[in-house]
Amino acid sequence: MLQALTRDLNLDAATVQIRLANEANAISTDSKLRGTLGDRFAGSWLSGDGSVLNVGVTDSAAAALAKAAGAAPRLVGRSLTQLKAIAADLDAKATTAPKNVPGWYVDVRTNSVVVLYRGDIEAAKAWAGGAPRFEPSAEQPTTLMNIIGGNAYFINNTFRCSVGFSVLGGFITAGHCGSIGSTTTQPNGVFAGSSFPGNDYAWVQTGPGDTPRPWVNTYPGFQLAGRAIEAPVGTSVCRSGSTTGWHCGTIQAREATVVYSQGTVTGMIRTNVCAEPGDSGGSLVAGNGAQGVTSGGSGNCTVGGTTYFQPVNEILDTYGLWMPK
Repeated sequence: MLQALTRDLNLDAATVQIRLANEANAISTDSKLRGTLGDRFAGSWLSGDGSVLNVGVTDSAAAALAKAAGAAPRLVGRSLTQLKAIAADLDAKATTAPKNVPGWYVDVRTNSVVVLYRGDIEAAKAWAGGAPRFEPSAEQPTTLMNIIGGNAYFINNTFRCSVGFSVLGGFITAGHCGSIGSTTTQPNGVFAGSSFPGNDYAWVQTGPGDTPRPWVNTYPGFQLAGRAIEAPVGTSVCRSGSTTGWHCGTIQAREATVVYSQGTVTGMIRTNVCAEPGDSGGSLVAGNGAQGVTSGGSGNCTVGGTTYFQPVNEILDTYGLWMPK
């Protein structure tokens, strides 16, 4: 922490140590005053160098208590409870917020609730009403995620599948999980390629804030899987999926054909690893080598079953993708 704060706050080590000590005292004082002042408490904030704890209060008696505790009292018009109520009103109608409003927050420094907006302030005002304060912003927030094999993701905010393997720019998964143009959340992305039936593969392009990792979730824990290999029949393999987690078995055949109700898929890996709905798209590995993404099969993880996997190398070659190292 000391090294990171020295780097990111552009301070020397001695100054960081002093700041950390001041902040520890401030946290303790803040906790005590919240309980003592109750509804007269209006939030607290540190000075720029972290040396002074400012405390918003709504009357002179509360100011005296804050000063006695070693804080700098600041008389304000609204309590923290009132500020939170304004923010809660906005939260309650969040789904109707105009697209140029990227967020809002309680700003204890100015004793207000701030609504951020891009471009047209009138649209923001019409939605939020008169209580908040409005600030222009260039923010366009996106989620920041590690993309890891076996984790869940959601298609069109409705269906769940599992990440196969991360690739540079996104991840690969099963084609039956979504068609080209389908959107995903956790992480946010869009199906840039999809093939099913015939094949059962797809790749999802994600945003720049999502980081592809050469890992597979082993529920719990993680395993490195940063290269695609082709293991022979009889090799022990393990599968990761968001419904049933981590299960293992062996490769029974390659170049298998499976007939689904939607059509035939060829060139598959046949295994005796179990899987269930929602595991689709998830990772199959042999050691630390990526083998395939979960397609479908029969049975379940209570009685066992047969599961088919789309080989990874074909997906990478089709779309010109690379796995992260």
